[in-house]
Amino acid sequence: MSSSTTAADRVSDRTQLSLEGGPTTTAGVLAMGNLSARIEGLARQAARGSLTGDGWGELVELTALRGHVLGRIDEAERAASLAEDFVDQAPCDPRALVARARLAVLFHRFSAALDDLDAAAALEPDRGELDEERAAVHQAVGRYDEALAVHRQSLARRRDFSALCALARWHAERGEVAEAERWFLAARRGYRGVSPFPLAMLEFQCGQAWLSTGDLARARIWLESAIRRLPAYVPAQGHLAEIDAAEGRAAVAILRLRRLALESDDPHYGAQLARILTTREAGAEAEFRRAHAAARYENLMARHPEAYADHAAEFWLTVGADPRRALDLARQNLALRPTPPARALVDRATCRVGRHR
Repeated sequence: MSSSTTAADRVSDRTQLSLEGGPTTTAGVLAMGNLSARIEGLARQAARGSLTGDGWGELVELTALRGHVLGRIDEAERAASLAEDFVDQAPCDPRALVARARLAVLFHRFSAALDDLDAAAALEPDRGELDEERAAVHQAVGRYDEALAVHRQSLARRRDFSALCALARWHAERGEVAEAERWFLAARRGYRGVSPFPLAMLEFQCGQAWLSTGDLARARIWLESAIRRLPAYVPAQGHLAEIDAAEGRAAVAILRLRRLALESDDPHYGAQLARILTTREAGAEAEFRRAHAAARYENLMARHPEAYADHAAEFWLTVGADPRRALDLARQNLALRPTPPARALVDRATCRVGRHR
């Protein structure tokens, strides 16, 4: 096949992609209500001391899920606290150690996560599950070859939704977005559940991957599908606001981000809003949003420096207007996670510092 034909095929593929008519899942509003009801029911059982090990694991997982969907850092912190409670209740239960490891990964405490997984392995849990948990840690810190070996083993054992998604995410994090999309589509076609959460997260991840390449049209297709499935999905709404702003629809982006800044305690949305408002000479609100985001990043860095070094660096590199501080944080993040995005952030900050000398 000639290179021109290949290019034409790629253009055709981009224009013809449609996610309409995909798997049917429970309505997002109903699913969110069910999620909260289940969390509160499990929390009541925990308060009474009647929650089983499986129930504790579910409570931790669902609380973290709600935090992700709603863009609520306090919910993620609550999930981490619940994971600690689970370990206190059952220190010899491998399920408790795995639950705590997952939350440690969420907050980028990778060494602590691996320690918990090693302790769980000593209690002889399912080997395959632990290998997959370790693969997630290895992938997060740029040990891609080790993660890939596990993903391929998992796929050889069972070609299911989870295994396909894991391989798709691996390609996405490597910047191989077209290949990642192929695996995301395979996972989407093979989904057999009714919950909207796994599919919406898949669609969000693929949209995020395309956005990182600058392909706004393709990113929008995936992100809008995620939001149709789960309207309350704050991270997907935030990325759509980013696309709106890049495509010249600043007023639409501002309205979306004002709502997100109220609903979420993540300063990212206020920082995005401040950047757009600055370009529209809305000085008073822009400064208010910038100052609020700065204070919030200071607070988060005091509590979770590993998890927010990259986000804080991005803030100080842009609307925070302190490239030297951004460079320090970007280097801190690179030391923890030597991945291509972390290196790119250091390079950007280095260039900015050079221009400000």
